[in-house]
Amino acid sequence: MAQVSIGCSGWNYGDPVEKGGWVGSFYPDAQTKRLRYYSEFFPSAELDATFYQKFYSKMTSGTFYGMVKATPPGFQFSVKAPETVTHTKLMNVEKGALEALQEFLEKISPLKNANKLGAILLQLPPSFSVNEFKQVEGFFNRMPSGYDYALEFRHASWQTEGPWEMLRHYNVAAVMTDSPDPKLRYLSDIILTADHSFIRFHGRNKGYWYNYLYEEEELKPWTEKVNKITKDPEAKRLRIYFNNHYGGKAVVNAIQFKEMVEGKESSKKEKDAKEKILDALAKATAQKKLPE
Repeated sequence: MAQVSIGCSGWNYGDPVEKGGWVGSFYPDAQTKRLRYYSEFFPSAELDATFYQKFYSKMTSGTFYGMVKATPPGFQFSVKAPETVTHTKLMNVEKGALEALQEFLEKISPLKNANKLGAILLQLPPSFSVNEFKQVEGFFNRMPSGYDYALEFRHASWQTEGPWEMLRHYNVAAVMTDSPDPKLRYLSDIILTADHSFIRFHGRNKGYWYNYLYEEEELKPWTEKVNKITKDPEAKRLRIYFNNHYGGKAVVNAIQFKEMVEGKESSKKEKDAKEKILDALAKATAQKKLPE
């Protein structure tokens, strides 16, 4: 049986709920130590800030050492690779993409050294098509071993057997996603290409994806998929992250989905957190401070 961890894509949403942040919905106030508080509810988090150069350039290994200290034993971070690797250098080893990845892995090494590193998420640009197959393969052939890599396709042309075989060869997880893009529906199918799996819930809004609250009926098919994945004899780890972060909706759905997957009620603390977020969202919407 694969070990399942459910969490959110990010935790450092410091704006008030009226502006889509988590203060006043999930976090009690602006002074709350967010990561420490978040880790009381979830065993894992996806860190996306590393993708953006404007944030990543200011990070040092000390940033990640601080994250280690702020979280309990067993907590894990799945970390998104910098845009330099996937978007600027387009995973092209001749353009220095490999060196950029190695620099990134060195920077986040405190997480790995403390056994708190989950997966390395490589998200391709929406325009990056299967025509670049050889480029990706060349990158995989030389990237450092000893990590759980996960690749998120965002172009419809990758829906063919060749990419899945490539990922299996290098033990790279194909990221499964739930999103409003009809061209990416194939990524909602069960795709097992490694001994670890990765699922991201982006929401289903056609405009701003991440301002969306899933209904239980929308999540039910995914519980069946999770059940099938965990029963696969080769599956060791399944990481699931909710990226519909607006106003704390990801927290609500992550707690809800955990309850559905495990088949048991949430703790009182989790129920109270969920109700508090829903109340805050309802009040902000009623006051026309949040879009409906």
